[in-house]
Amino acid sequence: MSIINSEDIETQEQLLERLSRSGITATQATISRDIKDLRLTKELTSRGRYRYAVQEKVMDSSSSGKLSTIFKEAVHKIDRAGNIVVLKTLPGLAPAASSAMDSMNMPSIVGSIAGDDTVFLLIRTEREALKLCSELEGMF
Repeated sequence: MSIINSEDIETQEQLLERLSRSGITATQATISRDIKDLRLTKELTSRGRYRYAVQEKVMDSSSSGKLSTIFKEAVHKIDRAGNIVVLKTLPGLAPAASSAMDSMNMPSIVGSIAGDDTVFLLIRTEREALKLCSELEGMF
């Protein structure tokens, strides 16, 4: 991703060559697949040419509503220890709750780990963790 974010890569061939210079071996087939998996799109540059760019996750209102419903149905307890927020869910629903949190693209969330009925959310600061807990509790 750093190559895409730091350079104007216009073609798959340019991407293959740049990866090769970085010591990464790839084929045309894997590049095509990876472009799709990484959600790379073409965007118009100020020079009037197209370059690959990372597509931001876009969530429409129906997706957002579904995730909110999943979250409300799955999570039954929210707790915090320092800058870690812990979500307790019904058995088997932690991955769904974790995915819902990840999809919200909240800048305060560094990452999440889900087990069977528990999700750990690593939050940047304790203050942001407190704020997130109160926001999440307000969803119930």
